[in-house]
Amino acid sequence: MKNLFYIGLLALFIYSCGSSGGGKFNEKTAEATNDTVRIANDSLEYEIIIIEPGFNLFINSTARQRGFYSQNYLENKNKFLVPEYNQRVRQPMIFNPNLYLNEINYDPNIDYGYEVNYLLYNYFVFFSRHYNQRFSVPTRI
Repeated sequence: MKNLFYIGLLALFIYSCGSSGGGKFNEKTAEATNDTVRIANDSLEYEIIIIEPGFNLFINSTARQRGFYSQNYLENKNKFLVPEYNQRVRQPMIFNPNLYLNEINYDPNIDYGYEVNYLLYNYFVFFSRHYNQRFSVPTRI
């Protein structure tokens, strides 16, 4: 296991763990089933699963289409949003522990590819809108 991603949501979670084997990332491995979005990249040995009611609908109806933002833009946003989110996870007396369950292990020095950065950024947009949370880095759409 190289990287673990964790995002907690309303008693549901995002769980990431390494997968075995090698292979190139194929965007067709990204699945969307009900309110579960799964992205896997065997060459980097990670998997991210987002289980959040309404997120899939948000991605398909409200979020800007893939390609609207550059990968560099998304990486820069995630570079600031992830630490702020993780800081809230570590402060359960200040921030709702039912919203902020688990930290996200995101290394800005690793190229996760467009799809992961796109979905992670849009998760923050969805999260901030759906739960009325404000981050210091504005999330637009």
